[in-house]
Amino acid sequence: MFRIETGRTKPQPRSVRELLDLYGVSEAEREGLIQLAREARQPGWWHSFRDVLPNPYEVFIGLEAGAETIRAFEPLVIPGLLQTPEYARAMIRGGPQELDPEEIDRRMQVRVERQRILTHPDRPRLWVVLDEAALHRSVGGEEMMCEQLAHLVQMSKQGKTTIQVVPFKAGAHAGTSGPFVILGFDQPTNPSVVYLETIPEGVYLEGTSDVGTYTLAFDRLLAAALHPDESISLIQRVADATS
Repeated sequence: MFRIETGRTKPQPRSVRELLDLYGVSEAEREGLIQLAREARQPGWWHSFRDVLPNPYEVFIGLEAGAETIRAFEPLVIPGLLQTPEYARAMIRGGPQELDPEEIDRRMQVRVERQRILTHPDRPRLWVVLDEAALHRSVGGEEMMCEQLAHLVQMSKQGKTTIQVVPFKAGAHAGTSGPFVILGFDQPTNPSVVYLETIPEGVYLEGTSDVGTYTLAFDRLLAAALHPDESISLIQRVADATS
């Protein structure tokens, strides 16, 4: 049971049925949960990268791939789904772990594959809020940052992708405790999940109270952020000043 709860193994549909019987889950919810268990047994593309993916992050990628909505806040860097390959490589190389060139390349491939969900016809609704500091942190040098900022502008023009920036002048805000991601799903049996990335391993929050707390924080960040059009104008100005 511990291995299922921590994402280290996937439940068999039969085991799910037994648990549903034990917990007295209603018939209306049973089939959806059993179907989720069947789908979870199907290997995803990320399974071939287990040699470089810690288990909690592998679980996150699987959840991200099936999400209908992705709401993310980043105070210091550009989030992975919006990174250029060069920016991503610089981030991986500068991370907390000592990695050899092959490991860096493998993690780069993971980053590129993750971004493919944004090209699908049924791509998720992506809403990213950045602290202005993320625009000024020179990851990989000025030329690389110009390319990254230009990429943000381009991505903002895609449907179902919104980027907003909390400017320095906003002062203290609801995201000062760190980055977070809220993954939303279109099935009533599959509630939203909050993911917090930490150095040792990721942390998942699924409780109604926890998800509600982070949802409120995200809403407050939106209130503090510039309008999407103003945000893109700011990103462009920072890019022009960097070049």
